[in-house]
Amino acid sequence: MLFLFLLLDKTILMDKFLIVGLGNPGDKYDNTRHNVGFDILDFFCNKNESKFESSRLGDLATISIKGRKVFLLKPTTYMNLSGKSVKYWMKEKNIRIDNLLVISDDLNLPIGKIRFRSKGSSGGHNGLENIEASLNSKEYSRLRIGISNEENKINQIDFVLGRFSDSEYKILFSNFEIILNSLNSFVLSGINETMNNYNN
Repeated sequence: MLFLFLLLDKTILMDKFLIVGLGNPGDKYDNTRHNVGFDILDFFCNKNESKFESSRLGDLATISIKGRKVFLLKPTTYMNLSGKSVKYWMKEKNIRIDNLLVISDDLNLPIGKIRFRSKGSSGGHNGLENIEASLNSKEYSRLRIGISNEENKINQIDFVLGRFSDSEYKILFSNFEIILNSLNSFVLSGINETMNNYNN
């Protein structure tokens, strides 16, 4: 009986996922390049006919993908303290670090390009840096969304906090369906297969 309980508990853990989109809360940050993680999760949530509700340290939505429960989190702690929200909800929902995926903007990738990684450094991204510090680990999956163009070489802070141009958003939005499919892949097939299929 104990063995069966432990087996069921392990199965439950494996079937729960936390996907985090990084950004800053508040209307003044809507549609800014630094908030692309929020935009992706809004699209993903809408496609799955769910909705975000305000909760502790973040806005949270729940969806189901072929029997797997997926929590979508938009931290409301501001970018530099994203780890506080991620750590809280991982503990609250009993999520293994293997089942965590963090979506962030990336200045080193051209606009709309996506890159999955199973682990790694923050690359100077304040949100990822704080998550690493809070979890005391770099061993979590992340999806980087390219936001780069020629302007970002002038003033990076103003650039990431600036809004997408119409042409940039058109490029980004044209990839949203691919990104949605890649998130489904992460949940159903894992990070390695997702990297193989979507990093090209």
